[in-house]
Order: sequence, then structure tokens, then C-alpha cells
Amino acid sequence: MAPHPVAVADAREPSQRPAAAAWLHVARHGVGANLPMMLLIDTANVVGSRPTGWWRDRAGATRQLVDRVRAARANQQLQGPVVMVLEGVARQAMDEGLVDGVAIVHATGGGDDTLVGLAEAAGEDVILVSADRALGDRVRFAGGQVVGPAWLLGRLGADR
Repeated sequence: MAPHPVAVADAREPSQRPAAAAWLHVARHGVGANLPMMLLIDTANVVGSRPTGWWRDRAGATRQLVDRVRAARANQQLQGPVVMVLEGVARQAMDEGLVDGVAIVHATGGGDDTLVGLAEAAGEDVILVSADRALGDRVRFAGGQVVGPAWLLGRLGADR
């Protein structure tokens, strides 16, 4: 079986790497080279962790979470590089790119596979935010740490 595309070595120029790996590189090196941990957010899992009516407007709920994470990153409530993976209809919420210290990555297939690929590329320097047990096990196996959505939401302040 071929390796996941985001696990490709970073020896190539960012424009030649798969999109997720390029954003990982930008998030790790464009935000600050000496930052110890990358925060990797399972956006769909965090959005779905509270019954806020997100199911009526997935893209809108995703946009709100991304805005809150960007504000928290700008206010230094969140440290280090932050990568948010968007999947399915939620990809309509935001274009891929790096804004305000937060990289948005669109999962081309399953979001879990993209998250695991990014975690494998980051190695031990990643904290995944997700309540998905199977995904958490996969990221721990890759050397990362896992925290639940409440950890992140607590740092973002009161739900709006």
C-alpha cells in the first residue's frame, strides 16, 4: 500500500508537495520555527461536540469555529502553529491557507486519514484535538498527544 500523501518527505518545494503537507510545512515554519508543539484540530469533531444547531449549517458553524480559533491564536490564548482540517461540506466555509497563525487544510478523502497523515509528519510534536477514540489511538501510535474538544473550547471562552 502506498504511503499517505501527507507523509511525503519535506525535501521538495512546498508547491510540489501535496496540499496538506505544504500547509503543515507553512504552519510549522511560517508561524515560528522554535514553537514546540503543533495543535492539530479535528474541526468536524469539535463542531459536533456541542448541540448548538451546527447540523443546520455545517459550513457556518465551521466558519465560526475557525474565526474563534484565529482570534485565540492572535490573542495568544493558543500557542504554536495551529492546523484545522476541514472535510465534506465544511470545506465550503474556508479556503485552504494560512491566516492569523491558523492553517486550514481540506481533507480530500476522509478527514481522519488526513489528520493521521499530518500527525505522522509532525511526529511527537503534535497535539490532536478530538474526541474520536479510534482517531486518537492512531495519532498516539504516531507519537502525538490527544486532548478532547472541551480542552480547546475552554481556551476559546464562552460558546457563542
